[in-house]
Amino acid sequence: MVEMAEHGRRLNNYQRRLGLGIRGILIQTLPRPLLRRFKRLLLLPLDGVDAVFGRRKELVPPRYLSFVGGGDFEAIGDDFLRHFIDLGGLSPEDRVLDVGCGIGRLARPLTKYLVAGSYEGIDIVPQGIKWCQQNITNRYPNFRFQLADIFNRMYNARGRFQPAEYRLPFSEREFDFCYLTSVFTHMLRRDMEHYLAEVARTLRPNGRSLITFFLLNEESRGLMSAGRSSLDFKFALDGCWTDEEDMPEHAVAFDEAYIRALYRELGFTLETVRYGAWCGRAEYLSSQDIVVARKS
Repeated sequence: MVEMAEHGRRLNNYQRRLGLGIRGILIQTLPRPLLRRFKRLLLLPLDGVDAVFGRRKELVPPRYLSFVGGGDFEAIGDDFLRHFIDLGGLSPEDRVLDVGCGIGRLARPLTKYLVAGSYEGIDIVPQGIKWCQQNITNRYPNFRFQLADIFNRMYNARGRFQPAEYRLPFSEREFDFCYLTSVFTHMLRRDMEHYLAEVARTLRPNGRSLITFFLLNEESRGLMSAGRSSLDFKFALDGCWTDEEDMPEHAVAFDEAYIRALYRELGFTLETVRYGAWCGRAEYLSSQDIVVARKS
């Protein structure tokens, strides 16, 4: 009986480790000093090996459920994992906050990298949160998702809270890394300022944030005037610009100088700004502009 129990324990442990994927096994096996030094190695294309065990497509939702925009669901997630590591300094043991987690597009690649850390995802779309809880949390208990019951005409018309009044349900100085992608590009000035202040509140000292924007500066305005941009921010609002007067949240842009000043006011040190393709640039990193900052 003792031998059978030991055999069962070893089998369960083996199955659990397979469930982490090859990348997860490396993260749990390597000493943490090596993880920090060689974290780029964890981006090697190991998913082909994981696919042998049926892991590759498990966290991709059916297309009819996805509401996070166009593009390749997996490729976009994989690209942003590289940005989190290369630009944001994300480490496998970090505690991560994803504001606007959608239906898990960026959480999916993190499950194979963030095995030694933890993840909290929050979004206003109920069906996205439900899908993530059922399909991601059930497999990766260190990944948790919860609904932010915020009013939005398109996604949560019965929401109880206004964006500028909502407090993130986390304590101060709780996270090492926070990111928001395609969130501030759909928020008006007052709401955006409140959310960024909440990010500052929940980040630990030296914690990092990676956030995407549409930034207006001399170059992007010139490209818009020349007709090169996919968006034309010609309608001025209170401290921001939109491309659709009747539906301002469709796409929202901010002056880069104002964003830089707001970061400083909230105690951030800007580390890098990488400009995006949205305005017709010939050289770019991603679709939107990426701002990486460190909490002082």
